[in-house]
Amino acid sequence: MDQYQKIRLDKLEVWKEHQIAYPGKFHKTHKALEVKELENDTKDIKIAGRLMAIRVMGKFSFAHIQDQSGKLQVAFQQDEIGKDQYKLYTKKFDIGDHVGLEGYVFTTQKGEKSLKVTKAMLLSKGIRPLPEKFHGLQDPELKARYRFLDLIMSEETRKVFDTRNTILKFIRNYLDSNDFTEVDTPILQAISSGASARPFETHHNALDIPLFMRIAPETYLKRLVSGGYEKVYELGKCFRNEGIDASHLQEFTMLEWYAAYWDYKDNMEFIQKMIQEMVKAVNEESLEIEYQGVKLNFSGDWKVQSYRDLVMEHTSIDLDKINTFEELVSEIKEKKLEMPLEKYVGIGQLIDGLYKKFCRPKLIQPMFLTHHHKDLVPLARANDENPNTLDMFQVVVNGWEVVKAYSELVDPIEQRARLMEQAELAKKGDDEAMKMEEDFILAMEYGMPPMSGLGLGVERMIALLTDSPNIRDVIYFPSVKPPKPEDITE
Repeated sequence: MDQYQKIRLDKLEVWKEHQIAYPGKFHKTHKALEVKELENDTKDIKIAGRLMAIRVMGKFSFAHIQDQSGKLQVAFQQDEIGKDQYKLYTKKFDIGDHVGLEGYVFTTQKGEKSLKVTKAMLLSKGIRPLPEKFHGLQDPELKARYRFLDLIMSEETRKVFDTRNTILKFIRNYLDSNDFTEVDTPILQAISSGASARPFETHHNALDIPLFMRIAPETYLKRLVSGGYEKVYELGKCFRNEGIDASHLQEFTMLEWYAAYWDYKDNMEFIQKMIQEMVKAVNEESLEIEYQGVKLNFSGDWKVQSYRDLVMEHTSIDLDKINTFEELVSEIKEKKLEMPLEKYVGIGQLIDGLYKKFCRPKLIQPMFLTHHHKDLVPLARANDENPNTLDMFQVVVNGWEVVKAYSELVDPIEQRARLMEQAELAKKGDDEAMKMEEDFILAMEYGMPPMSGLGLGVERMIALLTDSPNIRDVIYFPSVKPPKPEDITE
């Protein structure tokens, strides 16, 4: 225990002599910022929060109290509260303490609405000193691991998470007002399905079966549509045991919805309007934002480009003329495109790798990418005019895939054939291949209406709208390595 902690513990003992240590509750009458709206001499005001600064100046001292609403200046005056209480409040409080204050409203000579304290009590002692006031936590790893400290010290961080909460509320309100029903589906699933991703695996001791943390809620949401729900959505966590970068984490929030009798074009129209309304809701009604120095404009009708045309534009490879994995490998070599070909299994995986390396980073302004190659998504419906493509789209912004959506495949015979193809890819070493899911096929065999579904990466959208360079900056507690003992003591 260092000397600072010992000093603070000694002060705690002094407080114990004057009151109950760590009282069970404190009755607040106002939030900190609400006090600033009150008239002078309004009495019997009770506020509580964390002491963030204190300036002792003879017989009249100022401090700042911070609660969830913001900061309020408070004043201690010896003539008001008496010499003994004044000494207790100004000498035995520490920055970081939670305090409860009672007093009345006044305005300082500089014109700042403040609270004149008539009574104070210690609610919780900050045994450890807070990080240095003007710099707070700077290391991104420490900010993520000790988010509670980051929130205490950084107004900017608090604003980011206020925006996160605003967006989550907006999503629910928007979908609810458009006749969607919020539902929940299993996080622990017997089959890893709904996306091409590597799952986390665990074991159910009571049933003695392996289970997987869901990579997507898709197949369960479709079961509900088969059961009679026409518009359903889920806003919840998904888990993918993949790499980490600015737009990928293993645990993330996914919004998925399914609408019976819609096709992908209905979803394109709906999501464009929804995102535009979302941007305006957090951006003072403007549809223009700046993200990491790049100006992004969400207004109007977004550009629409086919997957085939995009790949052709940036690689000179015509996917409509490619039928096999071997043909695509040959084209890549002929065009002298540098790719680690040995890491890919199957044509779908290789096409996806080609797109992500040579095409997606160049997509900056909000746009729709449509009609993906048929081997990319085994759950999507093939296009009637060109069966080599899918009735599918993505919304891409600043090189990030924000939305993926498609008209759903509801033919159980074709769906079984597609999943059997995935099983063959798994045998060849594709650890992201989709698994056969008999219960899902069963629901389809009982009849599943035409529908379109959509998935939106919530943290990616929040990061864009808060100018955050990494999605872990908009997650309260992202996964990080366990701290070293010296990190904790420091």
